[in-house]
Amino acid sequence: MIAPAKPPRLDAATLRAIPRSVWALGFVSLAMDVSSEMIHALLPLYLVAAMGASTLAVGVIEGVAEATAAFARIASGAVSDWLGRRKLLAAAGYGLAALTKPVFPLAASVEWLVAARFVDRLGKGIRGAPRDALIADIAPAHLRGASFGLRQALDTVGAFIGPLAAIGLMLWTAENFVFVFWIAVIPAFLSFALILFAVPEPDRPASSGEARFALRRGGIGRLPAAFWFVVAVAAVFTLARFSEAFLLLKVREVGVPTAFVPLALVLMNVVYAIAAYPAGVAADRDGGRRRMLFLGLALLIAADLALAFAGDVAGAAAGVLLWGLHMASTQGLLSALVADAAPPDLRGTAFGIFNFVSGLSLLAASVLAGYLWDAEGSRATFLAGAAFAATALAGIAAIRAPRPVAGA
Repeated sequence: MIAPAKPPRLDAATLRAIPRSVWALGFVSLAMDVSSEMIHALLPLYLVAAMGASTLAVGVIEGVAEATAAFARIASGAVSDWLGRRKLLAAAGYGLAALTKPVFPLAASVEWLVAARFVDRLGKGIRGAPRDALIADIAPAHLRGASFGLRQALDTVGAFIGPLAAIGLMLWTAENFVFVFWIAVIPAFLSFALILFAVPEPDRPASSGEARFALRRGGIGRLPAAFWFVVAVAAVFTLARFSEAFLLLKVREVGVPTAFVPLALVLMNVVYAIAAYPAGVAADRDGGRRRMLFLGLALLIAADLALAFAGDVAGAAAGVLLWGLHMASTQGLLSALVADAAPPDLRGTAFGIFNFVSGLSLLAASVLAGYLWDAEGSRATFLAGAAFAATALAGIAAIRAPRPVAGA
């Protein structure tokens, strides 16, 4: 096994050492998240208040949307390994997502909104695994956690700019949902232009013909035990991390006016953006991966409990803040763990499988969350999430993770 380089420090030199293409991909994610979160911050409220949908319906819509992305990821990751062209598929995914954005303001029924959400998440699925594999190909091994953390931080900057823009526009237009959805179209097309012109296609990673057809010719069998361990942990973990639509519904439940409900996503994503890069750097230190995973799960348990028992705005805000901290501690980390474990020529396939399993878990989690909310109330939803997170934490404590593959 190759000895790791000295872990990076949290300083300007480390930021400068991260390749320019990683920075560019971060800004691509930022622009698309501005667009997506302007819509996502309002869509659950629009569905329930304007379209008359139930909370269970919101859970099903969100879960199916994310499962759609998961199915697309497993195929796009394998195809990117086969073609050796990560950027091509990533750009196609961003382009498809941009093309769906005008459907949201034009939709006249729940069915049209479901279709738009479906195709939008299909674009997310197509781009996700090739983009993550692209970062893994570009970033030096000793900067992997920092690189994924940086992209996640920039992505999350977009994720709080989007809700802030939605709030401002809702106040300015007297809660005109459709106008806000139209404005969200602009940054989506900017994101597509950035990946087309600012991100070069890197050289194909060294691979064999066998690896390039991983899904058809037994290449999955070459993925090591360390990778499947990460997938199993993420699957249980995701059952506790249902759609953030339920955070918005909880904030509205404690009495926040509709126009200000997106502030929950602003708070969550500000915390997320600030903490994601330091969390990535911490994960690059010796033993840091495991420690950060423990921390992230503990924070998720605390977030679920805070939201379960929140009876006012302050309690809900505390839960949202803890949710943002757990996201910062785990999302870039899980990507770095996949990159650690997978052979270089199977990274696209590995990210596809990882995201596929996570997406199925999110589907199950969101449907269960919606059912529990309708049947027993919000407290049951968040207590169930805490129970799943505690199960994942206990499982990690009991099992020692396999070592990553040599040379990955």
